[in-house]
Amino acid sequence: MLFDLHDLDDVSVLEADVCIVGAGAAGISLARELARLGRSVCLLEGGDFDFDAETQALYKGDNTGFEYYELEHSRLRFFGGTTNIWGGRCALLDDIDFQTRDWVPYSGWPFARSELEPWYRKAHDQLELGEYNYENDVWAALGIQEDPLPSARLDTRLWRFDEVAERFAHARCRDLIDSELIKVCLHANVVHLQANEDATGLSHLVIRSLNGPAHPLKARTYVLAAGGIENARLLLCSRDVETQGIGNSHDQVGRYFMEHPHGRIGQIHTDRPFELWDKLQKRFPPVGPPLAPVLRLSDSTQQATKALNSVLTFKLQRDPKKGVPLNKRLYLHLKHELNPTSRGRTAHHAFRALKKWIHKTVRAPLERWRANSGRTALYAIVRAEQAPDPASRVMLSDQLDALGCPRVSLEWRLNAQDKASVVALGQTLDQELRRLGLGSLELSDWLQNDTSLEWPVDPTVSNHPIGGYHHMGTTRMSQTSGTGVVDGDCRVHGYANLYIAGSSVFPTGGWANPTLTIVALSLRLADHLAAELGQMDSR
Repeated sequence: MLFDLHDLDDVSVLEADVCIVGAGAAGISLARELARLGRSVCLLEGGDFDFDAETQALYKGDNTGFEYYELEHSRLRFFGGTTNIWGGRCALLDDIDFQTRDWVPYSGWPFARSELEPWYRKAHDQLELGEYNYENDVWAALGIQEDPLPSARLDTRLWRFDEVAERFAHARCRDLIDSELIKVCLHANVVHLQANEDATGLSHLVIRSLNGPAHPLKARTYVLAAGGIENARLLLCSRDVETQGIGNSHDQVGRYFMEHPHGRIGQIHTDRPFELWDKLQKRFPPVGPPLAPVLRLSDSTQQATKALNSVLTFKLQRDPKKGVPLNKRLYLHLKHELNPTSRGRTAHHAFRALKKWIHKTVRAPLERWRANSGRTALYAIVRAEQAPDPASRVMLSDQLDALGCPRVSLEWRLNAQDKASVVALGQTLDQELRRLGLGSLELSDWLQNDTSLEWPVDPTVSNHPIGGYHHMGTTRMSQTSGTGVVDGDCRVHGYANLYIAGSSVFPTGGWANPTLTIVALSLRLADHLAAELGQMDSR
C-alpha cells in the first residue's frame, strides 16, 4: 500500500510490527523479506519516487577533515536511495575482514563470515549474479587459461556486476506497493526518535513532511536504514532522554566513519603493458553477469606486512601530469550538472550502455594500439580498506536544516596505517613483477614520504577520485556498548526494540563494495526480527 505524508492527517494507519526508516537497498530488502515471513511493515521514505532538490538539500553538511565529496552529493534521498545510480559492483567481504587482526586496532566482527554465508547466497540470487563464485578458480571463471601473476603473496578476487538498472527503484518494487503487509509512506522524514523514560526502548518516532506538521508514529520494533551518515545523525539528534543521543552513553555513535579511498599506487614499467592490463579487465561471459578481477595481498602477506585488506587494478592512460582528457572532462561536467532526475538517470544509463558496447567491441584493439605506440603507460590503482579510527567521525553541526534538525559535520580522517598498507601492496606487486620477469613498479611520490599522512585527490585515477561513496562504520557492531553501538543482531545496545541496518554497522570495511553485504545483513535481520516477534506473540 502506498501513502504520502502530505495527504495523511492520521498516521495511525501506518502502525505496523516493524517500522523501517529509509527505502534504500537495506530498507527495501528488509521490508520485502519481513512481508514474506508474514510480518506487517511500515517503510518510511523521506523523499518521493524521483529526485527533488528541496528534499536533497536536507543532506547538506560540512566537511572538516580530509577532502571529501560535498555531503549532499554523496547520497540520494528518494525511493531506492543511492542505488538508483549504482554501478552494480558486488563482492563478498573476505574471511579476514571478520577476524580480529592483532595488527588492526578495533578490528573484528561479532561473528565469522560463515555465519553470514546463507544470507550472502540469498542476496546473491536476488541480485541475479550468476554462479556463486567470487574467490575460487577466478582465472578459469574469466576464461583465462593460466594465472598471469602466479604468486603465493597475491590473491585474486572477483567483482560480479548486477546489470539491472535501478533495481531498487519503485518501478521494480511494485510487490511492496501492492502488498497488504507493507505500507510505503513517501515524504515521511524522521525528525526524532523518542526513547522511553529509562532509555530501554523507543516509544515512537516523530515524522513530518517538509511543509507539514509533526506526527508521532508507533510500531513494535524500529529499524534505522537511512545510510552511514543519516543513521548516526538520527541517534545523535534524539537527545531529550539520553543527553548525548540515543545509544551514545559511551560516545560511540558517529565514530569510525570509513570509506574505500582511491589513489594511484604507481607506474608499472614493463615491455608488455597491454597484456598485463588486459588480464585484469572486465569480462563479458556469454552466460551470466560481467566479471572483473582484482588483486589483493594474501592473508599471510597482510599479516607479515601488517597491511589492510586493499585491492589494486590496472589502468592504461596517458601521463597523469597532463590532467583529465577533454572527453572525460566533458562527461564529468555533464554528470555533475545533470540532477539525478528520471531524465538525468536515463542519460546516465544510456552513457553506461554505450560504454559497455565500446568495452565489448573496440576497446581492446584501441588500447593495444595506444599502449604499443607509447601513447599510454600502465598504472596500478588502489581501492583501499580504511582502518577503523574513532577520530574519523560524523558529528552534529550548529546549522539546522529545513526540518529544524541539526545538520551533520563529517570529519573524515585517514591514518598512517592506511597509507602504509598501500605502500606494502605496491612493494609486494613490485617484488612479484620482478620475480616473474614482467617488469617493476615505481611508487607514486606521495607514497614515498613516510612522515606525511597526505592522501592526494587525483582526478585522473577514476570517475570517483576520492573514494567509492561508501559510508561505513558510524554505528558499528560490538560486543559491548563501550566499543560500539549495536550488538551482533544489529540491535542498539540497551534498547529492546531499536535496530540498525546497512553499512553503518560494519566494524571494518574490507575492500569489497558494501551493497551485497548490506542486503545479506538485511535478510539476516529479517529472519531475526520475525523470530523475535513470533516469540513475543506466543507469550
